[in-house]
Amino acid sequence: MIIYFTDIALSLMLILTAMVIAVQRNLLGAVMLSGIYSLLCASLFVCLDAVDVAFTEAAVGGGVATILFLGTLAQTDYEKKSRVGISWSGLFLVIICGSLLVYGLSDIPGFGLADNPVQTYLADVYLVQSQKDIAVPNLVTAVLASYRGYDTLGETTVIFTAGIAVLILLGRGKADSDTVESKES
Repeated sequence: MIIYFTDIALSLMLILTAMVIAVQRNLLGAVMLSGIYSLLCASLFVCLDAVDVAFTEAAVGGGVATILFLGTLAQTDYEKKSRVGISWSGLFLVIICGSLLVYGLSDIPGFGLADNPVQTYLADVYLVQSQKDIAVPNLVTAVLASYRGYDTLGETTVIFTAGIAVLILLGRGKADSDTVESKES
């Protein structure tokens, strides 16, 4: 297995960015660094030939999430308030959710087994035909862009619609406060 310098450099930058985000007290700085983190992840995915995953990470992590965080910060304080103590209800909820996720892992079929559903249905068609049909070197990109193109378009439409709905909700809260202020004057 060949490890390239860019993969190592991007991984080190990801670790460094995550550590800086963890100690950041200015929430605006943390939001900006999380956007940078997402774009570094997308760059690493491109280097690993997962262009479709990189596109999704850049759009959702670097774009939509950053805009939502900035919209939230516009309505709150920019400094992190220090809080002492442990939220026992939050810890309990995390333990329950984590336990359910670990329990769900027990139902997943073994990795690489020949009788897995993914291996028995269309895998042979995708592996053999995609190079002849599409001539895209990355198999995942070939499947998502060609064989599952309508599905990918539908997923993109759902994400876009959800983003527009969130932006409308954020704008609606600001408009309501403007009308309250104008009525008080």
